[in-house]
Amino acid sequence: MKWPVGAVRPVGRTSYGRCNVKLIDVDGWVKFVQVNTDSYGAGVVVYAERWANLMEAKMAAGGKLEDVAKETSNEANTDGITGFMYGMAVKVLAKVWAHGEALRRWHNLDVQIGKEGERANASGGTLNPAVVVIP
Repeated sequence: MKWPVGAVRPVGRTSYGRCNVKLIDVDGWVKFVQVNTDSYGAGVVVYAERWANLMEAKMAAGGKLEDVAKETSNEANTDGITGFMYGMAVKVLAKVWAHGEALRRWHNLDVQIGKEGERANASGGTLNPAVVVIP
């Protein structure tokens, strides 16, 4: 992995960008940041960083992820993200963040319409909240 100029490779936690949360896949996070440099992709990076930081702070104060995820999602959304951007933030955090699996499972149940969230949780998938059905 080639690290950006001036970046210090963290161990276990990262302060790369504004993401100062416990990561289980630092290289995966750095690669995600490096390949998402256009305004849309960078918006996902910034939102994911804000959201993870806010959730981790609330959990450090005694909150449970299931109780703080929605509130902090809204709080982190200062730039007006799309549903697809939200889904991509969930997907990357599920992969790289220490609490990502719990977030993925919460998200799937939160956005399901029928039982698809339960099926996604059983299969390890992440629902895309931006799907539109055209009759």
